[in-house]
Amino acid sequence: MNPQELKSILSSGLLSFPVTDFDAAGNFNASSYARRLEWLAPYGASALFAAGGTGEFFSLAPDEYSAIIKTAVDTCAGSVPILAGVGGPTRLAIQYAQEVERLGAKGLLLLPHYLTEASQEGVAEHVEQVCKSVNIGVVVYNRNVCRLTPALLERLAERCPNLIGYKDGLGDIELMVSIRRRLGERFSYLGGLPTAEVYAAAYKALGVPVYSSAVFNFIPKTAMDFYKAVAADDHATVGKLIDDFFLPYLEIRNRRAGYAVSIVKAGARIVGHDAGPVRAPLTDLLPGEYEQLAALIDAQGAQ
Repeated sequence: MNPQELKSILSSGLLSFPVTDFDAAGNFNASSYARRLEWLAPYGASALFAAGGTGEFFSLAPDEYSAIIKTAVDTCAGSVPILAGVGGPTRLAIQYAQEVERLGAKGLLLLPHYLTEASQEGVAEHVEQVCKSVNIGVVVYNRNVCRLTPALLERLAERCPNLIGYKDGLGDIELMVSIRRRLGERFSYLGGLPTAEVYAAAYKALGVPVYSSAVFNFIPKTAMDFYKAVAADDHATVGKLIDDFFLPYLEIRNRRAGYAVSIVKAGARIVGHDAGPVRAPLTDLLPGEYEQLAALIDAQGAQ
């Protein structure tokens, strides 16, 4: 799959980030992870992102990272494309990117470089170096310290033919409109705010109809139904699911920093696809929160 073919795939449909499975001791559980991917793949996501933010990329050691990507690629071969999360300092991100390409992933999602403050020109140089280190498609994630401007993205688009996607995790509507208008069809555009369903209809109106769903990890049928409702402008269904599920879900998720990942792992456990605990510095949901989430999931019916 060349970068332009990947861009076409990412331009429609629902995307998702599978959680990464850990055993009771907190070690990567390859067999459980493979079963998770086998369960999720038939529900119809256009692509899956292995070891992304919801997959706790930030907590993974390099050796287990390779095992996670290999498991995902091998398990989903012929069924759904795998992109891999890549991040950290530039030279380490390049090593991850080249490992992803070696293992056969179809593309990579370039996560922010995290703590160190840098000019956006420096961030653009970071993105360019990673793109030029591989031949597979790259999606850049504008979030946190990565706030690339339309002009910088245009420069990157000219210099990096394999930079085929832009994912927005900022929620800056003015910036999103400016990027979409300036870059046109050069990129595939992905909504990437936490619990993206809440913003899906608004982003569709901006010309960004594709987003990644975290709840696909535990209510995949509902996640697909919601995506189809947004695509069909079925406002009644969208409104009902937001009222009945997503807003109460957000009320739980917003109680602690890091719960955007923790609540997804809790959901997976509730539906019988336990992925183990989150790793420090994240914390798992409290028992009462777990019970509240279970009630919300139960109300959605069989998946």
